[in-house]
Amino acid sequence: MSLEPHRALDSAPAPGDRERWHRLLDALDPDELTETFLALVTTVPGYDPPPIPVSELRRTGRLSFITLIDGLRAGGFGEAVPVATDVGVSRARAGIPLPALMTAIRNDFTVLWEALTRAADADDAELIVRHTGIVLRTVDDYVHQTERAYAAERERMREEAASVRQGLIAALFQDPQPLDQRLQDIADALGIPARARLVVLVAAGNDISALRVAVSELERAGGRVHTHHLGDALVAFAQRVELPGSRLEALGRGLLDLRIGAVAEESGLAGLRRAAATARELALLLGPGETGAMTWDRGWARLAARRLVATGNPLLADVDGALAACGEAERARLEEAARSYLRTGSVGASAAELFCHRNTLANRLRRFAELTGVDPTVPEQAARLVVGWA
Repeated sequence: MSLEPHRALDSAPAPGDRERWHRLLDALDPDELTETFLALVTTVPGYDPPPIPVSELRRTGRLSFITLIDGLRAGGFGEAVPVATDVGVSRARAGIPLPALMTAIRNDFTVLWEALTRAADADDAELIVRHTGIVLRTVDDYVHQTERAYAAERERMREEAASVRQGLIAALFQDPQPLDQRLQDIADALGIPARARLVVLVAAGNDISALRVAVSELERAGGRVHTHHLGDALVAFAQRVELPGSRLEALGRGLLDLRIGAVAEESGLAGLRRAAATARELALLLGPGETGAMTWDRGWARLAARRLVATGNPLLADVDGALAACGEAERARLEEAARSYLRTGSVGASAAELFCHRNTLANRLRRFAELTGVDPTVPEQAARLVVGWA
């Protein structure tokens, strides 16, 4: 808020003004000014009802008027004003909106100016005009100092809240599984129902920066996304919401274009740690040049293969050995037929895909089963191929 005066009113005080100006200021009663201010401020939206005790409003109001009167005596403030910091910080902590605070402070000027004009007589008109600039600049400086203190405190509050949230999120990943009440407390602090369905996304390595940018865009659009570093990966999670046609929905769909692991967690925060670990494993499955999110549907077989290999299971060693006995051309045809059938689940669809007759496709599948001992048309046996070739 700026209270800078019109230049025509900004005349310098005359040499003989000092004594009379100080007598006018001596006539101002801080207690009376404060009571007038309180009657006005409690009608301001944001102060009605008062969000802080009236005794606190009275205390800081009185200090403000004493400080303003001292500033008018000195021709302005030459340094920081402690009460401005006090008011800015306390109102920020009380959750008073900035527009409401600025309106309240304007009442300081209104009350002060009306009291000055009441104390003056007809001969003081030109004196008042010559000091208008000082009054406006003094109040304006007080306003700006209060506003700066308010803004700085709000930023500290945001940082504190973010720090608390990050600590609670870290507890979900690092502490023993929280009990129901603790989980509910964390959910309340994060603004997520404890059993809400979640979307859990994880990016690893060089893919982290793209996920960070996407999260920022979602938050600017009004979304609420929480993040946590899990080793060399970044976890982002949010409550699943259905907002058809909204910008948030469009941004959410865009996330699936990123190189991330993506998991839908139905059990809420209790399952977050498990879901994040799975999403991280899915993200690490992405190979060079691959694009888009690695979802469970897309990556489950690859993930199963990785885990089986880690246990020393040869997976398809026997199949590969049997196919190696074929000629190169026959092996290519048999594998092509088996892979196509596993993908389509239909002899007719695979035959069309490979531009061959249904009988030809069926014969190749039969030949594959005879050679390898694994029949692609039997689900229990086909599972080995799905996982091994993932």
